[in-house]
Amino acid sequence: MKILNADQIRALDQSTIQNEPIAPINLMERAALAFVDWFVDHFSDKKTTKIFCGLGNNGGDGLAIARLLLERDYPIEIYVVRYAPRESDDFMHNHRRLKLVTDSVRYIESSDDIPSIRHNEVVIDAILGSGLSRPTEGIVKSTIEAINRAPAMVVAVDIASGLYTDQPNTSTDVIIEPDYTISFQLPKLAFILPKNGRYVGEWQIVNIRLHKRYIDLAPTPYYYTQARDARLLLRKRDRFSNKGSFGHALLLVGSYGKIGAAVLSARACLRSGVGLLTVQVPACGYAILQTAVPEAMCLPDTDEHYLTGQSAVDSLPPATFSTLGIGPGIGKNPGTLTMLRNLLPTLEKPIVIDADALNLLSEHRDLLDKLPRNSILTPHPKEFERLTQPWANDYQKLDSLRDFAKKYKVVVVLKGAYSAVATPDGDIHFNSTGNPGLSTGGTGDVLTGILTALLAQGYDPIEAAVLGVFAHGLAGDKAAEKRGPVGMTASDVIDALSWT
Repeated sequence: MKILNADQIRALDQSTIQNEPIAPINLMERAALAFVDWFVDHFSDKKTTKIFCGLGNNGGDGLAIARLLLERDYPIEIYVVRYAPRESDDFMHNHRRLKLVTDSVRYIESSDDIPSIRHNEVVIDAILGSGLSRPTEGIVKSTIEAINRAPAMVVAVDIASGLYTDQPNTSTDVIIEPDYTISFQLPKLAFILPKNGRYVGEWQIVNIRLHKRYIDLAPTPYYYTQARDARLLLRKRDRFSNKGSFGHALLLVGSYGKIGAAVLSARACLRSGVGLLTVQVPACGYAILQTAVPEAMCLPDTDEHYLTGQSAVDSLPPATFSTLGIGPGIGKNPGTLTMLRNLLPTLEKPIVIDADALNLLSEHRDLLDKLPRNSILTPHPKEFERLTQPWANDYQKLDSLRDFAKKYKVVVVLKGAYSAVATPDGDIHFNSTGNPGLSTGGTGDVLTGILTALLAQGYDPIEAAVLGVFAHGLAGDKAAEKRGPVGMTASDVIDALSWT
């Protein structure tokens, strides 16, 4: 699913009007019907609903929604915030249609006109839409502040009033803080970004059948991965395949006190379809790994506590494996740094780099130029900040993410809510799965194992990253259903992995 900017959203509406063809007022009616269908499904108890409308097309949506809810016998109060001397044509048309149903439209021109809002009521915000380009002020600002103070449930139409679609708001901007945002056809970039969480709430897309060809041809670097996208990436297995068909992966993981990271990444790798797995750990982890993960082969390092890359037994050189994953639990011992420095120039195939391997890269930046092309890096925001530089806002962070991936020709998985997969071409794929229960130690090690397994099986690195992040989040969602997001652990995520 593409994510378009504000100008493209306007052009998409116009393309639909011209090519369907459909009158603008009928397209607005279609959007209002889609919103009302969602609303009736979620608020079937017919609580008193106060609808706040602006004077533009978002306000026109609100008036159409009010009329449709009145026809369904909802107790509705309609308020128009008069912040300008004139209304849009579509607002006026919907206002005339509403008058056929009710004359009880009230106007808010001063703070005294703002109604009280009770805890057992619902508020629908249709004041300002996706075309906003300046901060709220005057009576609009006062109305938004009153709604935000109220104890009622708030639902935003398309986007919360005051929130910019694809540029940063300032910390002083006054913005609706909805419980739900119901957006038309496509998500907005604003919905995906951490700083906007309180101005989005739980968001959902409703399909209003906008012009598909325009969407297909519209250029954008931003995409949103859903279940159908992930299913298309997942490969079927040949009946006559064998363990050699699915690659031999090497994991370089663990240090004294952090062998658990090695166990988690190894178990996740095996649960993600790798044919063969070898795990190199410090000598102190040999018995642990052989006991906890009997399906994996174990190479003990010559060092008791840290990885140096020197094995105590004969083994294949890392470059001969299908791929390797490095980083979980390895620490930053000088011997481990030497291993990384010696290893990277010998590799030609993409690898997975996580955790302390990323921290070593950030402290020894010359190593970044030695990364194999299309390798997958999996930083959390602080690790990524150390690799680049601090950012002023979430949009600047996305710019840094795209620039880094393009500069070093790598795939970067920036972990978090809606984890972002940045490609060497400058695209960013946001993930739709996952929940706050994944904010616990070890889940990043699990992701490293998943991605390493997919690369070993021959998946393209971008596809491996998009599919792996989706599957990791989906397993987290399944684990949360069983344990709750507070009680789930990284091991629960591994146990919930599914590739059907």
